This record gives sequence, C-alpha cells and structure tokens, in this order.
Amino acid sequence: MELAPQCYECLQRLIRQAAEFATDDRLLREKAIGAAAAILKNEFFHSRLSLTIAANIHKAVKEVTGNPDPYRAMKEREMMLAGELYRELSWRVEAGLSVDGGERSDYHRDYLRSHLELAAAANSIDFFRELSVVREDIRKPVTFAIDHSECLLPKLREADTVLYLADNAGEIYFDLALLKRMREFAHVVYVVKPEAVQDDITLDDVRESGLEGEFGEVISTGIASPGVVFALASPQFKSAFRSADLVFAKGMGHYESLSELTAEGRFFHCLKAKCEPVARSIGVPLNSYVAMLR
Repeated sequence: MELAPQCYECLQRLIRQAAEFATDDRLLREKAIGAAAAILKNEFFHSRLSLTIAANIHKAVKEVTGNPDPYRAMKEREMMLAGELYRELSWRVEAGLSVDGGERSDYHRDYLRSHLELAAAANSIDFFRELSVVREDIRKPVTFAIDHSECLLPKLREADTVLYLADNAGEIYFDLALLKRMREFAHVVYVVKPEAVQDDITLDDVRESGLEGEFGEVISTGIASPGVVFALASPQFKSAFRSADLVFAKGMGHYESLSELTAEGRFFHCLKAKCEPVARSIGVPLNSYVAMLR
C-alpha cells in the first residue's frame, strides 16, 4: 500500500508517543525524538512502506533510550481489558447466539461467524485510542462493510494449514477463541512478533499469558515490525507463508504488507479500518469492519 500524505503526520505522532512511553528522562526523550525524526525525514518517499519506516522509528527509540519494550504497560492494560471484555461477550457465542443476539441457523457457519465478529471487534484496539473508547467499540455489534465471511468456512474445509497473523496484544483472547474454531478444520499456526514493537503481541506475551499451550504451534515473523516486512522475515516464517493454504491476517499492518502481493484467493483480512489511507485503499468508510478474501 502506497504512502499517503496523512502517513507523515501519523508517524510523527508515533515518534513522540514511543519516546514518551520509553523514558521519563526529558533529555533522553528529546534525543530519541531527534533520531527518529531524522529517519522519518530520510525514509518518507513514495516507494517506501509506512510499516517499514515505523519499524525503524521504534528501533531508534529503543536504542537511544535503552528501553526494549516502551509499550509494555500499554500492552498489559490492553490484555487486562480484553480478558474482561471477552468474558463479558463470549457467553453469547457459547450459548449459541451471534454477537448481536440473533439466532443461529447453521452450527458451523454461524458459530464461526460469531467468533469472527468478536475477533474483528477486538481489532478496535489501537495505541492511539483511549481504552475507554475501545471498550465501548468492542461492545458494539459488528457489521462488515466488506463481508466475505461466507467464504471462510469453505476455505477452512479445503485447507490443511492456516497461518493466523496476530496483531495487538489485547486481541489474544478473541484470537484464541476463533483459532480453536478454525482448528476443527485445519492445522492453525499462530504468528506473532519475535520481540516488542508497538503494542503487537510477541512470543513472550503469549508465554506470559499462560495460554501458550492452548494456541498449539506458535511461531514469529522473525522481524520486529508492524505487519510483516517480507524481505527481512525469518526463513521459518517465509517457508510457512509459502506453504499455507490460507493466511488469516488481523489488522491494518498486515493489510499493508499483503496488499503489496498479488491476490491469490488465500489471504483473508479481518480488521477495522482505523485510518483514512487504509480505508481508502480498501474502499470502505473510515472505522469500518472488514472480512475480506483476497
């Protein structure tokens, strides 16, 4: 996905936020901001991906401040909120109802769709948004502006292996519920980041959650970047990506990554379009939910 003019302002906000989270030392913070701002100025050009620039910004902030995980406290708050909300909302699915309370007519189709809606709602989590706003958004019923949800079950039935590309740490409980439904049809590999970047979920986050055993096979992209920078990803991830029958991609970062690749009919995007460039690229209104097969 091409850079848009709005991406520059967003990346500027990211620089200041990351530096503020990384250290309370004013001088060190300003040094980190300066280093990251230089990266933004030098790397913001047409052929560059915003997620690649963001990865380099985070690397600079971590190196200057000596803080390997500036978003640690935010991730912990997200995960606490998500656990609370999943317990509040999941009973509707487990009771055989969809998120908005409608009756289920076909067990596999509607049960899967209900978990898909919950997983999409959890993608409301965003490090630029207050958790009080996120809480209310997740509680609301989900309507997909692009709705290819009917394609998901047939794709799962045809698949041997599914890659589930994870996004924000707070989505872990909603991801697990959907992943378990997918596992009824295929082998599912949960893909996270190898180390901290923004509020994305990492291998350590999965282990510390106590849910590692429930996820089954968990691998990393091999690169601490939002989405996936394929050129820098690990051989393990590249091999798994090439061989997967279905790639289930959460969030805008993975849309930005995969939109650079030719549509193959095996990329299934589940996200909330929380910024104008992504919404415009997909062709939906801002803040729309998307369940899209590409």
